[in-house]
Amino acid sequence: MSSLKGKTALVTGSTSGIGLGIALELAKQGANLVLNGFGDASAPQAEVSAAGAELGIKVGYHGADMSKPEQIEAMMAYAAAEFGGVDILVNNAGIQHVANVEDFPAAKWDAIIAINLSSAFHTTRLAIPAMRQKNWGRILNIASAHGLVASAGKSAYVASKHGIVGFTKAVALETATSGITVNAICPGWVLTPLVQKQIDDRATREGIPVAQAEKELLGEKQPSLQFTTPAQLGELAVFLCSAAAANIKGQAWAMDGGWTAQ
Repeated sequence: MSSLKGKTALVTGSTSGIGLGIALELAKQGANLVLNGFGDASAPQAEVSAAGAELGIKVGYHGADMSKPEQIEAMMAYAAAEFGGVDILVNNAGIQHVANVEDFPAAKWDAIIAINLSSAFHTTRLAIPAMRQKNWGRILNIASAHGLVASAGKSAYVASKHGIVGFTKAVALETATSGITVNAICPGWVLTPLVQKQIDDRATREGIPVAQAEKELLGEKQPSLQFTTPAQLGELAVFLCSAAAANIKGQAWAMDGGWTAQ
């Protein structure tokens, strides 16, 4: 498959978890990739390169801190200089903190809004002009089931993810008559390292086996009792980048095992 050959995708927060899963699927379709995230990027960069090796893709990395607009600007400039710009923008970077609102640290609130919501504004405002010139672009904002419904103790995360869904709709309307599409993907529980840590912590806290902690976590929210995989989210992203999805604009696609159907 090479449906995205010649396109360049930038995926924020793509050194692990959902972002890496999406990057891998885009690479398999021939897209060049700009990765971003904390930690050692050599292993994910090698993994993405291998996924698209037969299609001759180019893979780069920029370690921009997504809470800092000046670093986001530097990352977008890097993508323009080294790859000729961004055709597919996947705003995936995100963090989480759980506490009741009266106990929520103000600094944590500010960081969550900056990384989960404001970073998407900065990447999008910088990507749109070139997309308009080409009359083609795909912007995918990774929201959450929490972009559609709420859970207690997650005020900042829920606010940021509801915000990203609203932002998606507004930019989709602004670009509606162009070849640009803007959509959000709303995963439920995905077995990423962060979620595995929640499961392990729950098992330790309650003195139960990890398998039981996993089942209880899923049972509270996700009727399928199955995790969505990063690869499945990547395949949805590939579809939303395809010609078949050219008239899908401003949608929040839930892939949540029935979570928001309840």
